[in-house]
Amino acid sequence: ENRGIGLNLDILETGVLNITALLGILIYTGKDFLGSILQERKNTIVKSVQDAEDRLNEANRRLSEAQKQLSQAHVVISEIRNETQSAKTNLLKSDANIAKKELTTRFNRAISSFRSKERVIFLEVKQQI
Repeated sequence: ENRGIGLNLDILETGVLNITALLGILIYTGKDFLGSILQERKNTIVKSVQDAEDRLNEANRRLSEAQKQLSQAHVVISEIRNETQSAKTNLLKSDANIAKKELTTRFNRAISSFRSKERVIFLEVKQQI
């Protein structure tokens, strides 16, 4: 007998019929089982995609709301800055007016005091003459 590498064309000896029959039986009996597993997997994937889309929509809604709140916060900050500047200006004007009145009062007192001393000195000079 010659043992070498060759092609065995005897179908019964190679088991091609056995393998084909086994595959046929597996496909026929397993199609319901595999079909249900694949359907379950498909349902799981569809549900996961829908959940992801729902989360995306919720995130977009929350982002939009946060942007509106940020815009409102900027408006409020601007108003506070304007009010602060206005209050600062009013306080400075008020302080300037108070200081001006005080200086006017002190100046008037100084002039009064000066005139009074001037009279006293004038009277003293007049008496000495």
